[in-house]
Amino acid sequence: MRAIDRVSSALGRSSIFDDIDFDDTHPWFLTGEERANADTRIRPWTDGNLCRALVHGDTYFRVLDEHVAAAEVDDLVLFTDWRGDPEQVLTDHGPTVEGALTQAASRGVVVRGLLWRSHAESIGYTGGKNSALASALEEAGGECVLDQRVLSFGSHHQKLVVIRSAERSDQNVAFVGGIDLARARRDDIHHHGDALSRPFPPEYGETPAWHDLQLEVRGPAVRDVEDTFRERWEDPAALSRLPWHVVSDIVRRHRREPSELPAPLPDPPTAGTCSVQLLRTYPRRRPAYPFARDGERSAARAYAKALGRAERLIYIEDQYLWSVDVARVFARALRRSPRLRMIVVVPRHLDDDSAMTIPPALLGHAAALDLLRDAGADRVLVLDVENDDSVPVYVHSKVCIVDDIWAAVGSDNFNRRSWTHDSELTAAVVDETRDERSPVDPSGLGDGARVFARDLRLELLTEHLSRDPGDVDDLLDPDECFDAVSDHVARLDAWHDGGRDGDRPVGRLRTHAIEVPPVWKQRVFSVLYRLVVDPDGRPLRLRLTRRF
Repeated sequence: MRAIDRVSSALGRSSIFDDIDFDDTHPWFLTGEERANADTRIRPWTDGNLCRALVHGDTYFRVLDEHVAAAEVDDLVLFTDWRGDPEQVLTDHGPTVEGALTQAASRGVVVRGLLWRSHAESIGYTGGKNSALASALEEAGGECVLDQRVLSFGSHHQKLVVIRSAERSDQNVAFVGGIDLARARRDDIHHHGDALSRPFPPEYGETPAWHDLQLEVRGPAVRDVEDTFRERWEDPAALSRLPWHVVSDIVRRHRREPSELPAPLPDPPTAGTCSVQLLRTYPRRRPAYPFARDGERSAARAYAKALGRAERLIYIEDQYLWSVDVARVFARALRRSPRLRMIVVVPRHLDDDSAMTIPPALLGHAAALDLLRDAGADRVLVLDVENDDSVPVYVHSKVCIVDDIWAAVGSDNFNRRSWTHDSELTAAVVDETRDERSPVDPSGLGDGARVFARDLRLELLTEHLSRDPGDVDDLLDPDECFDAVSDHVARLDAWHDGGRDGDRPVGRLRTHAIEVPPVWKQRVFSVLYRLVVDPDGRPLRLRLTRRF
């Protein structure tokens, strides 16, 4: 039995979005009603934003350091994170994460943070590091709480930073994406890794190369990112109700109740031509999140709407493509549109060597890929990345670009956990400025190609193909792009298969191969996969009706 059959049997065949009738008020964005969360204060979307893709941790940390260093008395620096390593440096000669934040707090900046409480370092997590960062910030005059208001086996996975200033409009900026304030993230385009590394599977070497992406946003959407922070900060539920957490907080003098935030500032002024829609995931929790009493699954619903318009090319980078429920949404698009092609970039190896988590993760991953290949056959490329020394690069980015129009950058991965169970935040971007390079309307729907989405796809692909940034003539058209990538991959694969004889071909993309677990492991780990590795955070009625 194939992995897809085993997982589908365990999870049940799901129509997922078949019964959702999406309104086309904005053809690419969810309306407020389609978000299906009347409790949130964030708006359906905002116009007039400037968006900039900060590819690689080195780029993001350098920009973040500049903004935090420029923050002045009474400015706000707000952040959420899954992992915060106090010792991670932001630049070659610059401050650490702890230093940047504590120095800001010491000079009168209002610094507030929400860190997932996390688990003990003895089982591979960063509870101690998160705790240390929270303590250091408190001592400097800021505030940072350890937030465990999640479901069992869940986490707060959002990674945002917001900087607001009443006096200086250039200091109103937000960052959203997949990059934690943590070790191993500060890599660059050369992908030789971060000198401050972390334990990783040996295939990645001593300093694992890390590919990632964060989005810089200026304009009215900054207020919505801020409100996402404020909603969580103002949640009256106990930060953790576990007795040992309470004792630990008392011993370590961790804050148990967040203080009141300063009154919010008005929207920042219009800054660019991008419309931005924030997409989130929150599970149904008891006690309920006041800002999502039934949970929120707008990330899942937004992908369904965007993929419902996909005609030519879906480009994806993702850390975990291992859910049949998620893969089915993409497979539906492939079956609907016979011209549609799909390029998927994933890590070659998982980031864990646990005997308990690897088999169920591989089971879900194999099942998802089986489903995509069944739907698209040779119209689907599933690839991984290596650097110019042929060492694998860990892909941690979470990006989806549809027909060079709709682009999404965030923290959510393509698995059921990210779409239903953990807290997540993604920004979907549609640039109002059309790209005039041919083809001007790749989808054929009259939407045209948009500058932000197309530029982002080309930037990522030219890096992966080891090309100069301007060498894009055969990457503009979706079909030509797919064929060009296929040719690069074939040459590099052949060089490896031939014993690496002669000069290494240009490029970094390889065909992604995965070992499907044997049948006995599929049987043993299917339940663990469903309950722990890729759990379901939907209300029971949605699970029973198999909808999001």
